[in-house]
Order: sequence, then structure tokens, then C-alpha cells
Amino acid sequence: MLDWDHNAFYQHLLLRQLPRQCRRVLDVGCGAGSFAAQLSEHSEQVDAMDRSPEMIAEARLRAPDNVNCVLGDVLIDVLPHQDYDAIVSITALHHMPWEQALPRLSAALRPGGVLAAVVLPRADLRHELPVEIAAILGHRLLGATWFVKRLVRSKRGYPKDPDRFAMPVVMNPPLTTREVADLDAALLPGAHVRRLLFWRYLLVWHKPPTPGG
Repeated sequence: MLDWDHNAFYQHLLLRQLPRQCRRVLDVGCGAGSFAAQLSEHSEQVDAMDRSPEMIAEARLRAPDNVNCVLGDVLIDVLPHQDYDAIVSITALHHMPWEQALPRLSAALRPGGVLAAVVLPRADLRHELPVEIAAILGHRLLGATWFVKRLVRSKRGYPKDPDRFAMPVVMNPPLTTREVADLDAALLPGAHVRRLLFWRYLLVWHKPPTPGG
């Protein structure tokens, strides 16, 4: 009853990273399509891509007209476009080799475009123990708060999407937040990596504009 969806909680954070004017967005690892549906309200076109046939089937059931659900692997399959205003992802990039995923996604952005992802880190108790403790306490506190609000005022909070239970089991993340920041410094100069409270970190990178553009 006190459990809630951390991915849904951070969707609004990713929406705030979008450029003011969005023509086309790629959602990497779209799952059952709940975030792609939100993106459709902020972009003219959304390409929602996932390598799971089950997830794409679910996504197509809820996709608005401007969401194109694509079955494919972003590492090996041809992407629908190569000029995205933004590429976003929620808890999918940790399934991919970092050295392959970031160059491929950055190449698909237009100059000035934004790559923004919420990703699971590997536990790093030596450097992040206070955050882990705060996350455990905060998770229970917020869960209890939203549970009471749902009873009293019928507010949803962030309940788990029933379709989430059909998603693939989460792979143990290979990289800590600090390791990701070190890799990004080499792969995506200027990228910002920030540990979030509830077992996630935020990666944001703005592709440099074309000189003279």
C-alpha cells in the first residue's frame, strides 16, 4: 500500500529538460508508453522505441496519434530519425553498454538538442550512504502521505502502473553515479550528472550548436 513508482515520480523532472520548442522527441526504452503519452503533449512527434514486443504492444494501446511506437534496439537498429530536438529515457540506459549507447544517441540529436535520462546507478555506499538512508526513509514517508491522500481526497500520488509488472526484470546497474560522471566527461563533454534521491541519477547533455548556426 505504501509502495509507489519512482519512474513516474521523475517523469516531470525529465519534461522540464525539454527544449522550449520541440518538433520531434525519441523516448528510449519506452516500456508500456505512459511517459510517451505525456511527451506527446510537449512535442509535435514522439518516437517511442523499445526492444520488447510485449511493451510495444502495450504502448500502442495507449499511444496518441502523434506517438509512433517502434519495436527495435537503439544500439543496432536504424533509428526513425537523426535530427531529434530531444532524446529522453527513464531507467533504460543502464541496460546498455555506455560506450556504445551515448555516441549513438548523441549522433541522433540535432545541434542544440538535449539528451536527458533518468538512470539507475549501482549502489555506492562508500560515497552515497547518506542518500541511501534518506531514500529509504523518504520512500516510506511519501508512500504513507500519498496513501492517506488517496483515501481522503482520491489523489493518485504515484501508484505503480499495472503494466509495469510485465516489464523485463531490472538488470543490476553496472556503473555508479561517480563512474558515469567520469565516463560522460570523456564521451559527452559538458554533460551534467546528478544523483537523485530515490535510487536514480539524472543525466543531461546539450549538444553544441553548429558553429555559426
